[in-house]
Amino acid sequence: MDSRDVLPHTGLVSPWIAIVVGVAGFASGVLSGMFGVGGAVLTTPSIRFLGATPIESVGSTIPAILPGSMSGAWRYSRAGMVDWRVALPAGLFGSGFAVAGAEMSDHVNGHILMLITAAMLLWSGLATIRKRRAADLAAADPLPVPVGGPADAEGEVIAIHAALTPAVGAVGAGESESKRPIVVVAGIAAAAGLLAGLLGVGGGVLLVPAFTGILRIPPKRAVASSLVAVAMFSIPAMVTHTLLGHINWAYALPLVAGVVPGAQVGAKFTLQRTEAQLRFLMGLFFVILAIVYGTRELLAL
Repeated sequence: MDSRDVLPHTGLVSPWIAIVVGVAGFASGVLSGMFGVGGAVLTTPSIRFLGATPIESVGSTIPAILPGSMSGAWRYSRAGMVDWRVALPAGLFGSGFAVAGAEMSDHVNGHILMLITAAMLLWSGLATIRKRRAADLAAADPLPVPVGGPADAEGEVIAIHAALTPAVGAVGAGESESKRPIVVVAGIAAAAGLLAGLLGVGGGVLLVPAFTGILRIPPKRAVASSLVAVAMFSIPAMVTHTLLGHINWAYALPLVAGVVPGAQVGAKFTLQRTEAQLRFLMGLFFVILAIVYGTRELLAL
């Protein structure tokens, strides 16, 4: 960013930079609503490109995470997609770790924070695409008929069907709580909360893959439940980063203005997609973002 774009002695940015940041906020809201992430995966590199320091890039995105995730979560809640038995415990467990992560961010190199984020995104994207591809191959494979007779065939068909569709009943009305041990939810939430505070992201880039992969929650419900937890993480993270002086409100406020309508658009898009389409788009998005994100930070080292 040119020095003329920063108003002298105020730390404020010029009007055209504020407009660009607002557009980035809208786009991040769309991504938040679509994929259950906080949106900082887009806004962090965006405001960094526009002149924010590495630590400002981490802190200034957090105020927009709360309204964006709440907006998306409200839309999904109206559609009955939030798994509250996972979302609320995850949000509560992760909030304390978000504070710890925010405290740690003051002592970690900003470039390293960005590279960790890129590596995490790449892992999440590739894992999601692999699962989608494995499901497609399994669905395309004809089921073998055992030679032992109809009874054996029926038993094998039932077993194969159960193996291929573990997530279908994952949030059914009669689901046993033992399928989602609270200690597992707590572990996922702790890691995501620490990441949220440390990197200034919502934590959804870890929550969504963990919800779908470990807890076997279907993608749409994983996105919806992630947004609730992300909203809860963002409150203590924002307070801590504010006290540490990491937030530049000249970037934060335009992001807040753009993110809420964007989240509504993203949630509407996702609710209209099939689970298979969403899984592929989610994985592709994470992989592309990781490559762009990581390359920029490697060049800046």
